[in-house]
Amino acid sequence: MLVAVALCTPAGPRVAADSSSSSVRKPHVTWRAIPFGAKRRHETGGYSRRHYGVWRWRLRHPKVIVEHYTGGTSFSAPWNTFASDSVHLGELPGTCAHFIIDTDGTVYQLVSLHTRCRHTMGLNYTAIGIEHVGTSDGAVLGNARQIRASYRLTLWLMAAFHIQLRNVIGHSESLMSPYHHELVARWRCQTHADWTHADMRRYRGHLKTMARAAGIPVGPAARWVDPHC
Repeated sequence: MLVAVALCTPAGPRVAADSSSSSVRKPHVTWRAIPFGAKRRHETGGYSRRHYGVWRWRLRHPKVIVEHYTGGTSFSAPWNTFASDSVHLGELPGTCAHFIIDTDGTVYQLVSLHTRCRHTMGLNYTAIGIEHVGTSDGAVLGNARQIRASYRLTLWLMAAFHIQLRNVIGHSESLMSPYHHELVARWRCQTHADWTHADMRRYRGHLKTMARAAGIPVGPAARWVDPHC
């Protein structure tokens, strides 16, 4: 059965994405939008041209979901960082993520799902970024309310955009993704340590069980790429 899943933006039309699931529902999301006006969109387009070869600030047909943790214990710190649009590694725009999940399980959306966010080198052109307030993978996995919210959000995004389970990755796995594409040589092997491969195997294992129970196709086994880094 096909179900229309509505993707809402704070100032724009409702866009429907078909899902093969008969039971998955969009979790409750609280908007805490960061400034993303014409200047930041222009910066994002320039960044995309330098790193991916095409000037574009829109996120179209995302294929990857990247899980992160913030490294701190408050929602306000990463929100302020993302909102500031500060230079990062010598370039603009500043970093951002589409969602932040707080320790109490509240899901905050910061940016439209039709907008590129700078959260994972080599994947920003096709990836949705989810931050979790916390200091480690273990802290997030051990927080029942937060990890439950994370699974529900990720499951809904998988259904809404037809993203396969193997393309739900941790930031540390970015270089192994078949979608990784980086034109700037000095940044081709740049990644982060958050959400290790071992912890993401645990995460994907639980998500796989939930997806099957909800009738969401999980796709084939992971196809990892040797980045030669």
